[in-house]
Amino acid sequence: VIVVIHESGNLITAKLFHVYCYEFSFGMGPLLWKRQKGETQYSIRALPVGGYVSMAGEPDGDEAYPDIHVDPKRTMNGIAPWKKIIIMLAGVFMNFLLAWVIISMVLLSNGTYSLAPKPVVDAVVAGSPAETAGFEAGDVIKTVQFSDGTVIHPKTFYDIVTFSNSETGEMTYTVERSGAVLELKVTPVYDEESQAYKIGLKIPDGETVSINLLNCWGYGAGYLADTTREMLTSIVRLFRGTGLNQLSGPVGIYTVTKETVAMGFKSFLILVAILSLNVGIFNLLPLPVLDGGRVVITIGEWIAHKPLNKKVETGLMTACWALLIALMIFVTWNDITRLVSGS
Repeated sequence: VIVVIHESGNLITAKLFHVYCYEFSFGMGPLLWKRQKGETQYSIRALPVGGYVSMAGEPDGDEAYPDIHVDPKRTMNGIAPWKKIIIMLAGVFMNFLLAWVIISMVLLSNGTYSLAPKPVVDAVVAGSPAETAGFEAGDVIKTVQFSDGTVIHPKTFYDIVTFSNSETGEMTYTVERSGAVLELKVTPVYDEESQAYKIGLKIPDGETVSINLLNCWGYGAGYLADTTREMLTSIVRLFRGTGLNQLSGPVGIYTVTKETVAMGFKSFLILVAILSLNVGIFNLLPLPVLDGGRVVITIGEWIAHKPLNKKVETGLMTACWALLIALMIFVTWNDITRLVSGS
């Protein structure tokens, strides 16, 4: 569903701008089924690990259909740069839209929603690292700096918990107390019961609100905004070498999906929404083989008034594919290792 939704965004906008589309494919590899509708072939291929839209003016599309001659004005190179950018980002937009609709509908079906609590200390556990560091009830947490140098400005307490539960090094909290700004350093300890690292801060209760057909969209957007912020922080930390062991690929996704389905249909829908959001954000990364990278190249060509040197473009594409393949091997190894160890 996520792949079809993403690629349908590219297809719809391409046809809207009269770009010739050779094929809309679900899956990769050998062809299993196809149907011609108008000028576009709709197909299902053997490996359900992705999908694509072959458009005129793109090397893969033109090479796959050399016998089809297309008016240059109907190719990706023959349309205005801003139209190309819209086509490239349409798939990402559809991923975000899918996630938003799913989360909003799940909240509506629940009838209520517990808002994430503000980053204010409710209480301090006696004898904990937080008490030793000098935390007090009522402290407003402004920033948290982790041991790898990452700094977050939490909007909710969950922004902190998401990352601090796996943090083993010293963290620096900047808090506001009675108008004064204080800097507190604290190192978490491992809690056997929760199997996470804790410093001993108690989280205040979040406000519970009633959900209806009018406000579910706003709260759904807020939920996704919080999740997106966490994902972006995670990506920044990955580039700093933190959290690499937590990356997952298809094997891990299968395992998580199996566990989530056992928790109920709503939990499964939320997972679909989160995965769709992941796909959208990942595709925005400025790598030439992804939508975000293609947008960057298009903007650069637009400003320079000339196309990128083909040798440079091919070199960038090859390097990025090598990186993505290496990443896939790494995350698959992570997943298999976790399966074998049972963690």
